[in-house]
Amino acid sequence: MKVSTTQPELVSQLEADGFAIVAGLYEPTEVAALLRCIETASGSGPNFRRSQELFAIRNVVGEVPDLWPLLDTAALRTLLGQLFPDGCHLVKSIYFDKPALSNWLVAWHQDLMINVDRRADAQGFGPWTSKPEGVSVQPPVAVLQNVCTIRIHLDDCDASNGALKVVAGSHQHGVLLPAALPGLTPTAVACAVPAGGAMLMRPLLLHASNRSTSHRPRRVVHLEFASVELPEEIQWRERRVM
Repeated sequence: MKVSTTQPELVSQLEADGFAIVAGLYEPTEVAALLRCIETASGSGPNFRRSQELFAIRNVVGEVPDLWPLLDTAALRTLLGQLFPDGCHLVKSIYFDKPALSNWLVAWHQDLMINVDRRADAQGFGPWTSKPEGVSVQPPVAVLQNVCTIRIHLDDCDASNGALKVVAGSHQHGVLLPAALPGLTPTAVACAVPAGGAMLMRPLLLHASNRSTSHRPRRVVHLEFASVELPEEIQWRERRVM
């Protein structure tokens, strides 16, 4: 079912729980086209990571130019219109392929870093990291609260193939200290998402994923959108106006 333009409960759930699931954001034929586009892309360099346990492409929209026209559907724009009535921009894109029987897990964490074009003396920003793919920084909480992640699932995903576990409402506590996590994680829930569906989440939502125990892959296109502008000293590294 495509996203309706009359779903205020979607935004309400996202604000209250820090996540929401939208089924049928992409049709099966659209999912197949996305997979073909990614699977036929050839590339190397710091944005490509390949191993037996993971295939990832950072800045996938930039690295695979033919992908964005397939992602940029009327359904996605309707959804973004609900989330950002005054407009937004894409600020990060990643492709994750967690192969069948991959034995890696992701520990409990919040997504605290954003990708920027340079390191600068910007008030409230830090710590900073510099990697081959570019510079990242932890921004003020207000910036993180503005970001919405849309994880587009290209496979059916449940607890057996690495679905995210989340702690509902944990995004409302700001940046969490490690000592606070044991008191929150017992209430975690696993987020099953069908192929073509999307999981919406706030970066400050506490989340993790287990090892895969099935023969099914978990392929996801991870997109982050925001409406805020950064200080003039720095810019979003992957900024794309919507």
